[in-house]
Amino acid sequence: MTNICSRQQIEEVLPGLDILGLIEDGFVAYSKGQAVVPPVGELSFRQPPGDVHIKYGYLENDDYYVIKIASGFYDNPTQGLASSNGMMLLFRQQTGEPLAILLDEGVLTDIRTAAAGAIVAKYMAPEHLNCVGIFGTGVQARLQLEYLTKVISCENVLVWGRSEEKLESYKHEVEHLGLQIESSEDPDMVASNSQLIVTTTPTTKPLFHPDSIQPGTHITAMGSDTPEKNEIPSSLLGIADLIVADSIIQCQERGEIHHAVERGFIKIGQVTELGDLIQNSPKTTAEGITIADLTGVAVQDIQIAKAVYHALHN
Repeated sequence: MTNICSRQQIEEVLPGLDILGLIEDGFVAYSKGQAVVPPVGELSFRQPPGDVHIKYGYLENDDYYVIKIASGFYDNPTQGLASSNGMMLLFRQQTGEPLAILLDEGVLTDIRTAAAGAIVAKYMAPEHLNCVGIFGTGVQARLQLEYLTKVISCENVLVWGRSEEKLESYKHEVEHLGLQIESSEDPDMVASNSQLIVTTTPTTKPLFHPDSIQPGTHITAMGSDTPEKNEIPSSLLGIADLIVADSIIQCQERGEIHHAVERGFIKIGQVTELGDLIQNSPKTTAEGITIADLTGVAVQDIQIAKAVYHALHN
């Protein structure tokens, strides 16, 4: 019998899971060639603007495979609806039996994405960190900051948003973290004063000028998960000391690395995969500019879906 798991049931078990450890193990397995992850299935919409991603795959010598459907419709908040939604389907790898339908409404995608940002910060954030810069005011902007607090110590946060109303709402949503949150509608001011920057927007034009980034800054770009989206200037990748992709193959087709290669600023051979970085370096020591491009990989969905299923049915 296929188990149908509600968002409420899923959210009840999430606090007891080692999500960072699980996702980190997934990235390592992926970079070791121990995962089968086909190209992303994608639907793009213009009116209203939105996209739907289908990500799927399995780990070798595992019991399951997972198919995830996740959507983002960016005008939804004007109708009182969440911008993201979706579900994950878990099957028995040996027989193809459907074991669980996880009706998470996009929560698991949001959590596994935030976990990836924290893992990147664990290995790439500067040692001397005076301020964290967050670009965006939505759910992922909030979750990225929440998960960052698990791996770094920094009290000062600058957040950029497109309106004072959204910025005030964001500050209210994260006040429980006990951080010093300041906001600005000036993206270059946020960029120039932050040593760790996380971009969480669906923009198709860079958010700040390249000369606003100071040496010793790390940038995690996680909003550009389609070929059209582009959050940071491609020229920045051309001068970066270290460029990391969650999936090199995937980032050739979408995200910041895709744009930088297409425009001739870098060659794909300059890029390190996140799973390899985790395996080979306890902590990067790059002192210049470092960039991580996170487009979202199915191994993240596999790991979190399995963990939730086990927690609910063991």
